[in-house]
Amino acid sequence: MNAKDAIKIDTHIDYLESESQPDAGRYVFAYTITISNQSEEAARLLARHWVITDAHGKIQEVQGAGVVGETPHIPPGHAFRYTSAAMIETPVGTMEGAYQMRSESGELFDAKIPAFTLAVPRTLH
Repeated sequence: MNAKDAIKIDTHIDYLESESQPDAGRYVFAYTITISNQSEEAARLLARHWVITDAHGKIQEVQGAGVVGETPHIPPGHAFRYTSAAMIETPVGTMEGAYQMRSESGELFDAKIPAFTLAVPRTLH
């Protein structure tokens, strides 16, 4: 299995009602990401690229070095977990993207972050 296919991304989303202001078009979601390295060699997360889309089709792109101020080194068989937040103007939206990674042997690759839904509870059936 190559390094690209050996990085698994799991997501957990929470709607932050206390931070949101629906009347002002502000919906805030916390997302917890677990990045698991199932390869035979360590990998370092170098950068992130997010595409956040609300229900009106408004797209926000977020790019930058690392995640939450870190460029984690993930040994084989280990995982790195972090929590961050996103704000959109509608009660439903999506996020997807990629992490730029470098394997211990120097291979640069993108680990795809599968699309996931941001939704206020009881908005979707």
